[in-house]
Amino acid sequence: MTALIEFEQVAKSFATGGQMIAAIERVDLTVKRGEFVTLVGPSGCGKSTLLNMAAGLFEPTRGVVRYDGQRVPRFNQRTGYMTQNDHLLPWRTVEDNIAIPLEIAGWPRKQMGERIGELIRMVGLGGFEKSYPVQLSGGMRKRCALARLLAYDPETLLLDEPFAALDAQLRLRMQMELLEICHRLHKTVLFVTHDLDEAAALADRVVVFSGRPGTIVSDVDSTLPRDRDVMNLRRDPAYIEFTAGLWDLLAPAVEQAQ
Repeated sequence: MTALIEFEQVAKSFATGGQMIAAIERVDLTVKRGEFVTLVGPSGCGKSTLLNMAAGLFEPTRGVVRYDGQRVPRFNQRTGYMTQNDHLLPWRTVEDNIAIPLEIAGWPRKQMGERIGELIRMVGLGGFEKSYPVQLSGGMRKRCALARLLAYDPETLLLDEPFAALDAQLRLRMQMELLEICHRLHKTVLFVTHDLDEAAALADRVVVFSGRPGTIVSDVDSTLPRDRDVMNLRRDPAYIEFTAGLWDLLAPAVEQAQ
């Protein structure tokens, strides 16, 4: 796999209350094409800031961020971004919410309808095409948001705690579906989470950050097979050992942040 996203000696500071606050310092990180990389660390350590820089929403204070060998442009259209909030428009149906990026891109109506139908089938929302967000469960809303994210087929998904608000059962189900879709569509994924279980269950690599200003404590390759059964993973001794090792790396950073 070749390098797709590269952070080279990246630092980012923000002006707050008349002073500059450093969010991250000296971050060197490469995400290879087709990889699923999770970022974990204490709150405020700059994980979301890295996603924003990969998306072209922030520029680094120092260092350089590259995408496919070139400096990240303003608004990197080769990425898709999903946060904790699904941001569904309440006056639009499922199919109309999914249509938003296609409408912006000027897709012909016939092609747009075919693409929306394909996405609805992919995320398991058949029969709910005409439903409004208020009529959907939490899991259905996330499926709709994921379908909208995939609508224009971005090659990289930037996911910032997308399942944090879901209950344990729904969260597990969405993890399974996300992993299956990303592998099937050969997506590159940069995924922020505070949940070590989630990080270990999904990732090809887990990147552990220190407290603010965030620096990389460790970059750990997963010991689990890529074709993994997320539903039954928690009973796998290899998974238990891998997760425990991640906690050993993260615990000092959490204590430092407190």
